[in-house]
Amino acid sequence: MLFAKSAELPTVETALPGRAEPLATDMVHFVSGNPLKGPYPEGFETAVFGMGCFWGVERIFWRTPGVWVTSAGYSGGLTPNPTYEETCTGRTGHTEVVKVVFDPKVVSYGDLLKVFWENHDPTQGMRQGNDVGTTYRSAIYTLNDRQQREAEASRDAYQAALTQAGRGTITTEILPAGPYYYAEAYHQGYLAKNPAGYCGIGGTGVVCPIGIGVSA
Repeated sequence: MLFAKSAELPTVETALPGRAEPLATDMVHFVSGNPLKGPYPEGFETAVFGMGCFWGVERIFWRTPGVWVTSAGYSGGLTPNPTYEETCTGRTGHTEVVKVVFDPKVVSYGDLLKVFWENHDPTQGMRQGNDVGTTYRSAIYTLNDRQQREAEASRDAYQAALTQAGRGTITTEILPAGPYYYAEAYHQGYLAKNPAGYCGIGGTGVVCPIGIGVSA
C-alpha cells in the first residue's frame, strides 16, 4: 500500500459512478467469529474511525478490550460501493476507515477516542506516514450528537497536548457519518490472515488527556 494517491478530493461531477450492489466481503470476523454486519448485541454501540491504512487500524481496535467486532471499509466519499482499486484513484472521495462495534459497559466512546488519537498522527493532512492520498486522511465519523460533541472536545484536548509538545495542528475530519461501505473480503482481518503484512500506523508519542477514566 506504499504508493501515492490523489491529494485532492473529487466533486460530484468528477467522482466515479460506483455501483448499486455491495461488494462481496466476509460475513464473520476472522479473529472473533462475530458477524461483521450484525445482528449486534442489544445495547452495543458503533464508532467509525479513519487513521490511515485500515489493516493496522483494524488490528488496534480488535485488540481493544470491550470491542466486539471490527470491519474495514470506506466512508466519507461520494462513490457508492467503491472498490479498493477505485478508491486508489482518489476519485471516490472515501477514506479508509474501521467500523468498531463495542460494549459501552466495558469501553466508552471516550476510551476509543483516546485509542484513536494516540495511535496515529492526526496532523498530516492527506497522508499517514509513507501512505499519501485522500484515502489516508484522519477522520472521525460520528453516529449521533453525543459522539460529535465528544469527538470535538477530544480534538481540542489533544490539540492542547500536541501544541505543548511542539507538534502541529490537527487536520482530522470530524463529521456526521455518511454511508459506510464494507471493503473486500481480503481486507477484513488482514493482519490476522497475513501476520507479516504491512502496517504503517504509528502515533506521535503524545498522550491524549481524555478517555480511560478521564472526562473529555
